[in-house]
Amino acid sequence: MTIDLMTKLGIETPIFAFSHCRDVVVEVSRAGGFGVLGAVMFPPDQLEQELDWIDRHTDGKPYGIDFLIPANYSKDAEESELPLLDMVPAQHRDFVTKLLDDAGIPRLPDDQAAELKARIAKREKNLTPAGARELLKIARKHPNIRMYVSALGPMPTDLVDELHGEGIVVGALCGKPEHVKHHRAAGADVLIAQGGEAGGHTGTVPTFMLVPQIVEAAAGDMAVLAAGGINRGSQIAAAQAMGAQGVWTGSIWLTTMESELSEFEREAMFRARADDAVRRKVLSGKPVRMLRSKLSEAFEAEGAPAYLPAPLQGLLFLEARARIDRAENVEYYTSPVGQVVGEMNEATTVRDVMYKLQLEYVEALEKLAANPALQALQ
Repeated sequence: MTIDLMTKLGIETPIFAFSHCRDVVVEVSRAGGFGVLGAVMFPPDQLEQELDWIDRHTDGKPYGIDFLIPANYSKDAEESELPLLDMVPAQHRDFVTKLLDDAGIPRLPDDQAAELKARIAKREKNLTPAGARELLKIARKHPNIRMYVSALGPMPTDLVDELHGEGIVVGALCGKPEHVKHHRAAGADVLIAQGGEAGGHTGTVPTFMLVPQIVEAAAGDMAVLAAGGINRGSQIAAAQAMGAQGVWTGSIWLTTMESELSEFEREAMFRARADDAVRRKVLSGKPVRMLRSKLSEAFEAEGAPAYLPAPLQGLLFLEARARIDRAENVEYYTSPVGQVVGEMNEATTVRDVMYKLQLEYVEALEKLAANPALQALQ
């Protein structure tokens, strides 16, 4: 039987917000929604600090965590005793180095390069199946985390069983109706139907088509949240009309004042149109909807090296991003973002976004209730 998410999680509005920024997670949960922290960015010790901080600032409100346990992972990388960064082929490093050198983007000073390498070394274990389980172990010390979400594929059934035993809701991102059976077999409670408009790892089916397909395939066994292109309260009403219980949002929080983005990163978002959010593999080796830039397009050009398997492509990307960020080069900057970026034109606050979404949601429901066509059918 499908669970009632709002009742089960104890939230006031059906707005779920994914973010790598603890401030966004806290503000959404305090405003009656459900903040979800992306955990893969943090080494274990930092994740502990982030979760402690969230616990202290949410006033007891529930929140969630999103992590990645890769099913397809470079066997050489997993078995190697070398730092993963050292396994990135010289051909790929030389390609990126020359690309950025030719663009006039300075190389990192030796001390910053060493610091970056050390930081990546701390984080690289997160990208392995064992590392993801370590993050999960840390998260389970925090009782206010009421939902765990698998960002890539079904969660291992042994973990699902353990979490269910603690009364925790288990969710998973889902981009195709064919994937529903795998999530059902794993024991998922919630499917996030992520349409092709969404930022990050995503498929190609538009949200408006995908949501009813996932709802139908779930057949009442699992709750569904709609994701991809959500920026208006009327879309919450539309999602519910298609059978979803609420919406899963992500990109719209990037340009809030609470987010982790710097001023130059926000400026890159403000300049973008919807069609500047493209699907490319440069970030992880898998298709990611992200901001079009000279870096993202360079790997698509003739003569570019082939994409590397996870996690090596991601490590190559992190090195490039460090140089780009230090130079604040908007032309080469790229980051995951959905097509809703075309509507993200000014800095705002999390509370303002939450208020706008809820106001528009109520207005949409009122318009539907007063619709003559609906009244004629009753």
